[in-house]
Amino acid sequence: MDKESNAYTIIFATIMVVVVGGLLAFLAISLKERQDANGEIKKKMEVLSALLSPEEMMKVSRENAEAEYEKYITGGVVIDVNGKVIADGEKGKDAAFQTNIQAQYKDKNIAVNKRTYPMFTAKKEGKTLYIIPIVGMGLWGPIWGNVCIAEDKSSIAGASFGHKGETPGLGAEISLGFFIDRWVKGDEKITDENGDYQKFDVVKDGTGGQTTKIDGISGGTITSEGVEEMMNRCLVPYTVYFKTL
Repeated sequence: MDKESNAYTIIFATIMVVVVGGLLAFLAISLKERQDANGEIKKKMEVLSALLSPEEMMKVSRENAEAEYEKYITGGVVIDVNGKVIADGEKGKDAAFQTNIQAQYKDKNIAVNKRTYPMFTAKKEGKTLYIIPIVGMGLWGPIWGNVCIAEDKSSIAGASFGHKGETPGLGAEISLGFFIDRWVKGDEKITDENGDYQKFDVVKDGTGGQTTKIDGISGGTITSEGVEEMMNRCLVPYTVYFKTL
């Protein structure tokens, strides 16, 4: 066949598309199990990052994440928007882990009152703590995190935040220690004396550091507001659930 002809070009391109496409499909299928396993490990490390101190997290690696997760996470629960239990106990632990809040948040066909809300129960130093996954939207894409609630079911004992594409030096700083410390170093509480949720305000005037007032990130206003919205939307169902305990 004439290599300069259009027919040769079309046939060659078709063969290459089929071969490359088939190779990519084969790799995707053969590596899916490993990708899923890596995703599970990453999720377990994110849950632990809200429970453990930065120094403790330095000792957690992909190799021992599974063991550390099982060491601390003792149970779980999945509730609806009204705080009603869907799954709890050992079954709830698995159900909480399998619940993909990011997928639910992204799917605009799932109404807010139809979403499910997972929570993990942990034991550390003889105390029971509660780890709540949260998800929201920053300036350029999704943001997410985990909030650790103390044994009193109100005080914030730990937190971690992540993002997909926020601006380095600005919104991306939500994942850094100095911003996370603003949520856990004071008397930050998710409920008032009656056990009702109390709204957080992320401010940029330097007046944060109070029970429900947190200093935002300078130059990262929209991302800071995204964290505020994420906290105030995601935590409410859990305060209703805590009232039933």
